[in-house]
Amino acid sequence: MKTKQTLAIEQALYAYCSEKGYSAVEEVTLPDDLGIVDMVALRTDEQQQQEWRCYELKISKADFHSTARLSFVGHYNYFVLTAALYTQVATKIPPHIGVLLYHPFKKGAAVAVPGYLTVAKAARRQELLTTANVLTTHFMLALAREAAKFKQANLGLAAYSTERLYAELRKRGHHYDPSQLIPNYYETFIKKTRADAVTQLKAELAATEADYQQLLRRYHQVSVAPSK
Repeated sequence: MKTKQTLAIEQALYAYCSEKGYSAVEEVTLPDDLGIVDMVALRTDEQQQQEWRCYELKISKADFHSTARLSFVGHYNYFVLTAALYTQVATKIPPHIGVLLYHPFKKGAAVAVPGYLTVAKAARRQELLTTANVLTTHFMLALAREAAKFKQANLGLAAYSTERLYAELRKRGHHYDPSQLIPNYYETFIKKTRADAVTQLKAELAATEADYQQLLRRYHQVSVAPSK
């Protein structure tokens, strides 16, 4: 599971790529032994020439020295680090690999992203370590995955059958506390459902009462209207 800091850096990196005119997507799985790229960005110029950039996000020294493969297969490849981590690992970074530093904004700042990136070390251009067709295919697959996740999030629980939801609730049965010493999800859910039902019934009753009063006024108007 990604940490809050990793998610914040991802958000800042998306904004950075967008400002530079790149389309970006996270976690691009490449074939064979090329690994998974934390984020891949693509920009196509007026002559339809592609420029691919790969980014690997690291938030700790242990993370930096992880045995996970570094999938630097693009024309330009970057580590995205915190400033503190960069001072610890600067001598370990190959000459052709660039570095972006993440700077968080102060908590409570009225901004759309949690921080911003600066270039600490420019990357040198290299030849692709795979074909452009391979990158394009897997870039599109990652984009399709993210689009599906977005649509799923918009649908929410409506995307699941009642049987699936019930099965998921049963899996969380160990959270149930019969002592009633702490709030239970099940009781909270039932209370909320009943409260919503009562609120809806009250709204329907008020609407019915309003219709009745309107009909009553019309009846009186017709009853007292002078005959011709």
